[in-house]
Amino acid sequence: MFSFILIIASIALGVGSAIHRRSNEHEERKLELLAKAEEAKSGRGASSEAYRKLEERVRVLERIATDRQPDLAAQIEQLRDVHDVDLQIEQRERTQ
Repeated sequence: MFSFILIIASIALGVGSAIHRRSNEHEERKLELLAKAEEAKSGRGASSEAYRKLEERVRVLERIATDRQPDLAAQIEQLRDVHDVDLQIEQRERTQ
């Protein structure tokens, strides 16, 4: 009878250990995902600035593609220099 109880106890301890290990792995994975989510949220400020600049460039390109102005070549040349585009956008925002 004692051997039967010993076998049952060892099986129960083995199963309990496996369940506990699996639970710990699950909690670790959940904490990793939460950390990644917080990291993504904190990086959102820098990416929004890059997104704003990209959006401005797309607007300029759309305007160039749709407007038929004689200074089209000059505008295309200005787009090649990123710094000039940023300065031009800032000047345009100040005048409006």
